[in-house]
Amino acid sequence: MISFIVRRLLATIPVLAMVAIIVFAMLRLTPGDPAAIIAGDSATPEQLEQIRHTMGLDQPMYLQLFLWLGQLLRGDLGVSLLSGASVTSMVADRAGPSIALTLSTILVSVLLALPLGIVAAWRQGKLLDRSVMAGSVLGFSVPVFVIGYVLILVFAVNLHWLPIQGYKPLSDGVGPFVRSLVLPTLALSTVYIALIARITRTSLIEVMGEDFIRTARSKGLREVGVLLGHALRNAAVPIVTVIGIGIAMLLGGVVVTESVFNFPGVGRLVVDAVLSRDYPVIQALILLFALIYVLINLAIDILYTVLDPRIRY
Repeated sequence: MISFIVRRLLATIPVLAMVAIIVFAMLRLTPGDPAAIIAGDSATPEQLEQIRHTMGLDQPMYLQLFLWLGQLLRGDLGVSLLSGASVTSMVADRAGPSIALTLSTILVSVLLALPLGIVAAWRQGKLLDRSVMAGSVLGFSVPVFVIGYVLILVFAVNLHWLPIQGYKPLSDGVGPFVRSLVLPTLALSTVYIALIARITRTSLIEVMGEDFIRTARSKGLREVGVLLGHALRNAAVPIVTVIGIGIAMLLGGVVVTESVFNFPGVGRLVVDAVLSRDYPVIQALILLFALIYVLINLAIDILYTVLDPRIRY
């Protein structure tokens, strides 16, 4: 297992190198000039050239790439073209709200989706099953930003139960911290609840038709024991896979949700960096997202061996 983990971690190096080169090339080849954004509309061509020279954007593309890769090898993500601040410190400052939102979304999604999927499989073809499936289709169909604005309208504007936007860190108190997370978490978790509940139901129904389930029932085990003690464990591999994929998909959902709820997280930092053509920030964030994807996939592969002893690497 240790050799497998080491091999997978070593395999991330060429993957991240390819991501870095592709992202660097795409940013330089797409229209947009950060020097023009900084200088403003009234800047003269001489002023623009001076700003480009200061930023190093007048150098050949391959030279810019080598300089950036050299910084990465030293663990330096560079500095923002606009603010001059360290990209590492910018990401660190924004990571807290995004981590809180991601963890709360995963927690809510798993706690709600697993029971819904289990109950739907248990009551297959009944009204409860159809209700859960209809809800999952609705969760897939409605965009996250629409759900977010509806939640704001109902719970913040009309009922005044929760804040409209913004984030309160845990240092401001548990109450304000939780209140600021409720609406973004509900909006973001909707699609993942639908996804995990549907996969849980399908996997359980497939396992419930196996011989060992009939054997368990013939021994007189209660249906709850059969479902939770035998079927759910054997259906865990696809469920864990979907939960892992859902966590990776959260990275995209966080960008939209943080924009809707004015969350000062990494997602908002991505949007601001893209709009201002802040190349070092965009490159660092995409590399960070790629690394998180790789680590999540590695964690899922390791969990496979725990859930199913037949799987060996």
